[in-house]
Amino acid sequence: MNYLRTTLSNIRIVDFIEIAIVAFAYYKGYMLIRETRAKQLLKGIIMIVIITRLSSYLKFYTISWILTNTLQVGLIAIVIVFQPELRKALEYIGRTTFFSFNFLESSEKTAEKIIEEIIKACAALSNQSIGALIVFELKTGLNEYIESGVRIDGDISNSLLINIFIPNTPLHDGAVIIKDNKIKAASCFLPLTDNSRLSQDVGTRHRAAIGITEKSDSIAVVISEERGFISYSSDGRLYRDINIEELRELLKDIYKTEEKGGLIEKWRHKNDE
Repeated sequence: MNYLRTTLSNIRIVDFIEIAIVAFAYYKGYMLIRETRAKQLLKGIIMIVIITRLSSYLKFYTISWILTNTLQVGLIAIVIVFQPELRKALEYIGRTTFFSFNFLESSEKTAEKIIEEIIKACAALSNQSIGALIVFELKTGLNEYIESGVRIDGDISNSLLINIFIPNTPLHDGAVIIKDNKIKAASCFLPLTDNSRLSQDVGTRHRAAIGITEKSDSIAVVISEERGFISYSSDGRLYRDINIEELRELLKDIYKTEEKGGLIEKWRHKNDE
C-alpha cells in the first residue's frame, strides 16, 4: 500500500497528458490499419512477441532464439512487403486533420456533402417515380432492423442510393438504414404501423416508415412509387408531399445533433395522415 501511495503521489498532470497523447496515437494508428491486411499482420506480430516472452520465461532457449531473430529480420520484411500500405498511411496523415483541432469544420463539410448526395438521389428517384424508403438512425439503435437486411457499410452517394432502389434489383425492396454517416444496410424489413386511422391510399412503404418511427426516434424519408411524392415520418406521424427545399431543411436538422428534438414542431404545418 505504501508503494502504491508513493507511486500515485508522484504522478503529475503532465503524465496524464502524455498518456492521453499516446492513447490517441494508438487509436488513430488502429483506425488507419482497420479492415486492411496490416491488421492481421499486427495480430501475428503480437502473438509472436507473446510467445517469445513466454518461451524465454520457460527457458525454451532454442524457440526463444528463433523467434527473436525472426522478429529482427521480420521488421525489414514488413517494410518491403507492406510498402504500399505504409505509403498510404503516411499520405493519409499528411492530408487529414490528424494533428488538427479543426474537427467541427470537417464535420460540417461532411454533413453538407452527405445532404447534397441524399437530395440528388431523392430528386432523381422522385422524378422517375421510383419507390424508396430511407431511415436515419438517431439516438435509438436500429441494429435489429439492420441485421434483417444486407450489410453494406458504404459511403453515402446518390449513385449508390439510386442503384439500390432501381426496380427488379436484389436490394430494391425494403429500407435503407443510414447510421454514422454510412449506408449500413439495404433491403431491411421494418415493422408496419397498426394505426387504423390512416387513409387507404397509404402504401406499405409509408406504413413501414410510420412503424419504425413509432418504435424509435428515427426519421424516415419515403418516395412514392405511384406519384413520386417525397414524404417523411417522425414520431409516428406522416408528413406528405414535401419539396426539395423542405427536404434539405429536414436533413440539415437531422445532421445538427443539438436540434434533433425540434423536428416535429418545425414541420407541423404539413398534413399527416
